[in-house]
Amino acid sequence: MALNKKNLNNLFYIFITSHLIIWTLVPTFTNHNLPLDTIEHLAWGSNLDWGFDKHPPLVAVFLEFFYQMFGPQDWAYYFLSQIFVIISFFIIYKFSIEIFDNKILGLLSVLIIESIYFYNFTTPEFNVNVCQLPFWSLTVYYSWKIYKNNKINFIDCLLVGLFAGFGFLSKYLFIYLLISIDLLFIYLIFIKKQRKFDFKYLITFEAFIIILIPHLIWLLNNDYVTIKYGLSRTGVEEASLIDHLKYPIVFVIKQVAVLIPFFFLLWTLVKKIKLKLNFKDKKLIFLLAINLIPIFLMIVSSLILGSKIRTMWMTPFYLFLGVLFIYIFQSQINFKKINIFLIPFLFLFFLSPVLYGYISLSKDNKRTDYPGKEIAELVERRWGKNFVNEIKYVVGDEWHAGNLSYHISTRPIWYETIKGKTHELDPDGGIIYTGNADILKEICPGDFGKIKKQGFCMIGVKNR
Repeated sequence: MALNKKNLNNLFYIFITSHLIIWTLVPTFTNHNLPLDTIEHLAWGSNLDWGFDKHPPLVAVFLEFFYQMFGPQDWAYYFLSQIFVIISFFIIYKFSIEIFDNKILGLLSVLIIESIYFYNFTTPEFNVNVCQLPFWSLTVYYSWKIYKNNKINFIDCLLVGLFAGFGFLSKYLFIYLLISIDLLFIYLIFIKKQRKFDFKYLITFEAFIIILIPHLIWLLNNDYVTIKYGLSRTGVEEASLIDHLKYPIVFVIKQVAVLIPFFFLLWTLVKKIKLKLNFKDKKLIFLLAINLIPIFLMIVSSLILGSKIRTMWMTPFYLFLGVLFIYIFQSQINFKKINIFLIPFLFLFFLSPVLYGYISLSKDNKRTDYPGKEIAELVERRWGKNFVNEIKYVVGDEWHAGNLSYHISTRPIWYETIKGKTHELDPDGGIIYTGNADILKEICPGDFGKIKKQGFCMIGVKNR
């Protein structure tokens, strides 16, 4: 593969198509079951609401949409995940061409982030982190269009608000990007006074709030359970004084480790590293704001709160890192020796799915080895022998009950608990409880079974 001006678009489409096919097929053929987060979010999708105890609702909406089209076909959800990834790559490519006015540099900006494992190894698990990716890239892209033009466009402001709203409904951490972009515009308007305030800016905020209103009402009615869960995941309540230093340092070390392949590929591109930053350069200021301020804010949050920052939370934060570093070092890139970059790039491009497949096939104690389909078939067969009505509900944790909801042909609605919700249930619908086998055996008023140490209590209309 060689880079020249005539085939750049074709090479980009070959790249994203290859990524899509490889990362759909490899997990499809090497995993026995969908990953934990995907099963969990599919369980939510069976019982859609404006929010859930752990996250906002959008990830479940996309998964349920695909379930209605494809049913319990694992490949479809690996495919969905890669669609989100390559949409992000496409937006980054489009954005970078506007930044550079050079398709070679634009292509390199996308290729180089393929070395970051957030955009390859972890992508088969469609979850809230992957769900953010296209909305993160679209919010940045349309913010750039507002930033670069002196005349504010109504449509651009509207789209920023809409995509920001969808991003926030994917995961609350999206707020770090929004704060970073807002800080940039506040700096330009009120401190540097390089731009005049335009009331069209308010369209962005209005669209954002309108998108969020149903979820905000749900939060209010559910005692802000999602926010409380997010805070609990950081370990804030248990933080000691030393944690205010330990966790930020651990976070920085982990990010450096994650980015080693990225910086290695960057090193193969540049002739000599000379760092010269022109802080009057509008493009550079924008790139620094969208790349570094969100990371800086994460570190500051950890310093102040003494909170953990889980590595996977950073999934969308590095989408535009390639654009930033290619922009900084563009004058030092040796285009005559581009193959020095392409060889290690291709090595890493194929190494990652090979490692994923090897780990998936060689280890047999992972979540993706769980015999979810087989267990569901056993449960459904036993149900058919004992009951005449349809399985409409499954109750239990998102993993065991969620697998039943996904694999059972009637697509039963998942509940973690039906306490206080019995009035919502169809009295003619069958129900299956999953949980601790010893406890369920004692209290089960219907047919009890046990598979792989997990108890199943089936309650339905008995065969006569």
